[in-house]
Amino acid sequence: MDFGVRGTAPFDTFHKENMRGKATVTEKEHLYKIGEKVVYPAHGVGVIDSIETRHLGVGDQKFYKLTILESGMKIMVPVSQADVVGLRRVVDTKTIEKVYEILRERNVVINTQTWNRRYREYTQKIKTGSVFEIAKVIRDLSVLRGDKELSFGERKMLDTAQGLLVKEISIAKARSEDAIKAELEALCARMH
Repeated sequence: MDFGVRGTAPFDTFHKENMRGKATVTEKEHLYKIGEKVVYPAHGVGVIDSIETRHLGVGDQKFYKLTILESGMKIMVPVSQADVVGLRRVVDTKTIEKVYEILRERNVVINTQTWNRRYREYTQKIKTGSVFEIAKVIRDLSVLRGDKELSFGERKMLDTAQGLLVKEISIAKARSEDAIKAELEALCARMH
């Protein structure tokens, strides 16, 4: 089970900081509700299954327990650290329009750096969980695909980014993933 705090301090540190009055979220102030769909960066849309309290070292801490829709992965995110790990609500229609604007951009200069550097850059963008950054990855790889055949790694990165975006937009628009995928592919096909 993923506890949603990769690369950060242990839970006890979070709890001690919170006991000192830093940005605690009390039970009455939960940002998300059970059954709500949220986005967990780099993994996609999940649903909040429960809000649980766990005893960790110096005290109790509340966690969102969620299931990622695409993979079925179970993740626990400390309620007090939801913002830090990038947990967020599914985008709204205004945001989707901005995403489509990014995908429509044509005057994009693709960095001529090595694939490894681009891959790291794109991975970081996807890890942010930002639909805008994910859209930029899709746009850039689509533009690159118009110039040359993508490598296996580039195709896999493009598929990952598209999968994350398609799932979220299909939930936000209450439309099928196939319809959204077709929309995105039509936008990206115009780049060739």
